[in-house]
Amino acid sequence: MTMETSWRKYVHDIVKTPKVNTGSRVYGAVMLIAIIMGIFPLMFKHYNKVFWWMDMVSSMLFIIDYVLRWCTADFESKYKDWRAYVVYPFTPMAIIDLLSILPIFNMISPTFKVVRVSRLLKLLRIFKVIRYFEPLMIILAVIRKQGKILWTVASLALFYIFITALIMFNAEEDINPATGEFLFRDFFDAFYWAACTLTTVGYGDLYPISNTGRVISILSSIVGIAIIALPSGIITAGYMDELKIRKEQQEREKNAPLASAE
Repeated sequence: MTMETSWRKYVHDIVKTPKVNTGSRVYGAVMLIAIIMGIFPLMFKHYNKVFWWMDMVSSMLFIIDYVLRWCTADFESKYKDWRAYVVYPFTPMAIIDLLSILPIFNMISPTFKVVRVSRLLKLLRIFKVIRYFEPLMIILAVIRKQGKILWTVASLALFYIFITALIMFNAEEDINPATGEFLFRDFFDAFYWAACTLTTVGYGDLYPISNTGRVISILSSIVGIAIIALPSGIITAGYMDELKIRKEQQEREKNAPLASAE
């Protein structure tokens, strides 16, 4: 390993591997503060000088982070040559990083002033928290591992919403006394109602009037609870398994120096 490679590996461990050493912990804490600074002004309608400086400092830190990750892209890419640096900007998190940096041009020059677009791009900074908030990282790891099962459950939920909406759309024909119109003006209204019922949200803007519709609503809610519980159970079980795996991995890494010393 050359000196340049060794230096870049050290930077990679700090930037891309949270909690490996003191440097990575400090870097993670600094970036979390930068993310909070970048998001905080979005909680207010009026923009002042303090918010401008918070935006500027956080944006500069995001630029440094983006460059460091790009310079060490080959350590995580399947390519170990120049192709790693070409592919990196098109990875999902790199795209989010780049888009969240773009609003800085809005701050530097009035030419780029598109305020609403700028605020929307700044919202992408929320997703940067994923790298530094371990519970979110674990949940994403679980979703990746259980992707096929979760997709099956999601397909089942969508199919159930469609069937329930279709039944209700044709069964509920009474006029809503509050509006003087049919309860469901079109199939999208029925689909919206079915989705709200499945998730037990129940906004109350659409509700069945006939006894037939009420019976369908009751049955839909009961079955909906069971369907909604499926992904919750899968993610919870996967989360506990992932915690166990990570704990065992940490124990192995902790005991590795002792084993090599013996």
